[in-house]
Amino acid sequence: MLFIVGTPIGNLEDITLRAINVLKDVDFIVSEDTRETRKLLNHLNIYKPLISYYRGREKTRSLEILQILKQGKKVALVCDRGTPGISDPAHYVVRMCQDQGITIVPVPGPSALTAALSVSGFPLDSFSFYGFIPRKKREKLEFLKRLGEKEEVCVFFESVHRFTDTMDALNQIFPERRLVVCRELTKKFEQIISGTVNQLYGKLHEITLKGEFVLILGGTQC
Repeated sequence: MLFIVGTPIGNLEDITLRAINVLKDVDFIVSEDTRETRKLLNHLNIYKPLISYYRGREKTRSLEILQILKQGKKVALVCDRGTPGISDPAHYVVRMCQDQGITIVPVPGPSALTAALSVSGFPLDSFSFYGFIPRKKREKLEFLKRLGEKEEVCVFFESVHRFTDTMDALNQIFPERRLVVCRELTKKFEQIISGTVNQLYGKLHEITLKGEFVLILGGTQC
């Protein structure tokens, strides 16, 4: 049995009781970054064998995990933070288990995506999520231009190292669109600011360049 377990995106108190019980009960824990996961497990006084599962090794690791599951073992899959499968390679092992008839159980938990949307102030009957924006400037501009006719809000993840470049690109294309910037959600230095792209671009000096960002861009009807 494979459990897909959501874990805190920052504040460790966001772990669910069910997630704790599952992590205590399984035989192995599959983790995107075992160092990050071990911090959480140590906090919870849980000591289980860890298997690393990161982008670039997901296909070979999935085969190893499948063999463990076929032995009747129970395995929990977690990512660094949040819900597995959202901008991480969890889908490889999930698809493989589906094809092999292995039972897969979701254990819902935190997600930076839904946390950011909940405080965005946008209507959320529909939205589009794109994960991380392309890194190179030309590809980034072309990607953002294709979103010009989107009616619904568009959500992105961005790293601290590329945040300023992305804001520059957004200001070139959508200066009057509403934007919500969420940084370090649920952590001590959480920051959530909103306004037009141009307004926020003029306040870049007020945004601490540290941690991970979620950007929510209004669509043509928002």
